[in-house]
Amino acid sequence: MSHRIALASDHAAYELKAELADWLRAAGHDVLDLGTNGPESVDYPDYGFRLGNAIEAGEATFGVALCGSGIGISIAVNRNPAARCALVSEPLSASLARQHNDANVIALGARLIGIEMAKACVTSFLETAFLGDRHQRRVEKLSNPERSPA
Repeated sequence: MSHRIALASDHAAYELKAELADWLRAAGHDVLDLGTNGPESVDYPDYGFRLGNAIEAGEATFGVALCGSGIGISIAVNRNPAARCALVSEPLSASLARQHNDANVIALGARLIGIEMAKACVTSFLETAFLGDRHQRRVEKLSNPERSPA
């Protein structure tokens, strides 16, 4: 199945982002590249916010956020309640993020994993369905924090 996938990275991960974009396009996906595209220093929150906004606006179904560790950009993406971004480092966590959390974005640390592991994570993420059922109410709370009890 083909998807529209938004990619965003900071300067530490732009090379990994470019490799993933080419690979995803070759697999038949429509890729929305939100930058950055070079080694000049940029601030990862700007790119994480772009990705969260693209998910909220319906410009992409799924997203892949990348920075040196994956931590900072995942925090930035998750500032948008429409985005559910999970930091993953191997395929099982990517699959569980979809199954249990209906994650629509994964974050990867370019300085921590190589291209083959990144591809394995993205593949697992895209091929796994949300289980729904008991997990649905929890996902609704993630997307609507004002409705969650204190």
